[in-house]
Amino acid sequence: MPDIEFSHQALMTFFSQYAYQPMYVYWFVSLFMLASSFGFPVPEELVLISSGLVAYMANHPEKFPPPYPGAEGVNVYTLAIVCFLSVLVSDFIVFLIGKFFGAKIIKTKFFQKRFAGKGFDTINSWFQKYGGWACGIFRFTPGLRFPGHLSCGLLGITVVKFLMIDGFAALVSVPTQVFIVSKYGEVILDKLAEFKMIVLSIAGVLFVVWLIKKVYQKNVRINS
Repeated sequence: MPDIEFSHQALMTFFSQYAYQPMYVYWFVSLFMLASSFGFPVPEELVLISSGLVAYMANHPEKFPPPYPGAEGVNVYTLAIVCFLSVLVSDFIVFLIGKFFGAKIIKTKFFQKRFAGKGFDTINSWFQKYGGWACGIFRFTPGLRFPGHLSCGLLGITVVKFLMIDGFAALVSVPTQVFIVSKYGEVILDKLAEFKMIVLSIAGVLFVVWLIKKVYQKNVRINS
């Protein structure tokens, strides 16, 4: 339990640094969302939860006092708008890149190595099944957001259609997460700390199963 307590306090201390530096938070959110949309390992959901926690702290000065009287805290409504616009603009940039340069990009070694194969087959099957509505589905599939939105532009989805579908999906998911975390921030952190041990236990079981499977397959090859 001590390590979980420490992790909880460390997270709270880290986020509280930015509760009264709103412009830093808004810029960080914009940059991280852009990186996430381009497939970099910056989970969008983690950015939203982190920014929501900062807003929670700014809304509770009795628990997280400002560095000086009258310090401006992060405004949750402004933050929700910044998060929404950052997500939508980032997705749209990837869409435009796909629209104008997609045919060249999908032939590059980088794209072929990271996204070709099963992932791209999934994207094509979703387009065949759902048409333009696939633009909204990609918003909820982290591993396929970048190649999915790139494909939206590549396959000729119109700008208006993409913005409407992706924008609606972002409007439903993004501000909601920010508002929920900003209201129940400390409770969520507590639950994450409790959940940590469960996740580690599951990971351990999966590793043992994987190891047994590998040993079994090796024995089968040797005996055959």
